[in-house]
Amino acid sequence: MKRPNDFLFRVLVIVASVSLAVLSLLVIYGVVMRYVFSDAPDFVEPIALLLVIVIAMFGAALKVRESGHIGLDSLVKSLSPKGQVVAEAFQHLCLIALAVAIFFGSLQMAETTMEDRIPILGLPEALRYVIPVIASVCIALFSFEHLLALFARKNK
Repeated sequence: MKRPNDFLFRVLVIVASVSLAVLSLLVIYGVVMRYVFSDAPDFVEPIALLLVIVIAMFGAALKVRESGHIGLDSLVKSLSPKGQVVAEAFQHLCLIALAVAIFFGSLQMAETTMEDRIPILGLPEALRYVIPVIASVCIALFSFEHLLALFARKNK
């Protein structure tokens, strides 16, 4: 499971990094066009919103893989070794449950908005919800990888 997740992690890093770079350039372009040339392009905001969704959702998945999410380390470290394992397992089970909820909620929204179009861009509104669907699958896979590693360590 580690190798496919390594590949998936690299893809997410590239997509999120490129999205951040494009967002930065797009915002600069929008500001210059608005305040220097008094001609604000109308496509900047909807594209920027899509890029922010990509960065936020894929960034969340990346942090799950790196175990960089918010935690209560002081509480967990005060537990016994067995308690620490239980706490970490519970954490990843909660993340998987969250990923499943995001997946089904976003999938339902994508299906509901498939016929609607994003104004100005003309792209399906469902695109805004497909991004969290992809990210939720990644979050679940990364959490499952952590669970497998946790139980592999425990059995040694």
